[in-house]
Amino acid sequence: MPRPMSTIAPGWWDYTTLDSEILRDAARLTADDLLHLSRPGFTVAIYDTLEELFLAEALEYINAWRQATADNPVGICGPIGPTEQLPLVARLVNDLDISLRDAHFWGMDEWYLDGREVGSDHPLSFARADCELCFDRIRPQLAMPPENLHFPQADPGAYEASWQGVRCAVMQGGQGEVKHWAFNDPVRREGAYRDAPPSPDEYRKLGTRVVELHPLTLIQNARTSGGGNIPLVPTHAITVGPVQTWQAEKVSIWHPGHHDNPFGMRLTTLMIAKGIADSSVPMSLLADHSQVQFHFYRAAIGTCETEMH
Repeated sequence: MPRPMSTIAPGWWDYTTLDSEILRDAARLTADDLLHLSRPGFTVAIYDTLEELFLAEALEYINAWRQATADNPVGICGPIGPTEQLPLVARLVNDLDISLRDAHFWGMDEWYLDGREVGSDHPLSFARADCELCFDRIRPQLAMPPENLHFPQADPGAYEASWQGVRCAVMQGGQGEVKHWAFNDPVRREGAYRDAPPSPDEYRKLGTRVVELHPLTLIQNARTSGGGNIPLVPTHAITVGPVQTWQAEKVSIWHPGHHDNPFGMRLTTLMIAKGIADSSVPMSLLADHSQVQFHFYRAAIGTCETEMH
């Protein structure tokens, strides 16, 4: 049987091209069901307050960086989305007097415009947000050396090389409405991928690269960062690849509820728990990573019942 056409963007792959039985099973899940989907290599945590969730996310930075020494540099790869943890990270570093001399940080992605990564003067720059919300707030005597801060560029060579010789203790991320981590979006439904999306093995071989963004990603970023003005959002970005993701010891995904919706959060949890990997749902490929954890804000889990508002 041929795969269904996307009901979002017919020229693309996305979760609406999955078998309808998977979609129905995901919609039925309750919050307790999500907890019970934990298995070896994949765990689910639920927090009753946003304060607790973002503090736990900030503490992942602290726990990773505390392991770093001159002989054993350790880093964390972190997202813009969510961002609420970033000021907490700076406060914890300052208040706990933690030196970041041997620590590293990798930004997950950056916008791509006019043939290169956007500069820090661009209002949507992810590197700018990381610095303004976190790194510029850390006391100078504790600060991370500039050469230990790594942000993706159009030429990925230096960024990819920075992963060699440094242990990535954890890669954090959010989940977009198209079910991506970073900007690992589904691909267009054309050429070699007209009848089927890339196989999981093929997709996992992708490194840091320039990507064209799925229309749903453009809509989401316009909503969250541009008041809904879609033309403000670049159509391409640079993203950390699956190759780097599989170099991270742990992948930690945070669901505060304002990046994806109750159905999307259920869908990827189900697919990872059951080992259903399909690149039309890029997050599902984490089913094959050795250590993945999903973190939910309980009030955002909601329901998938149909109702008018």
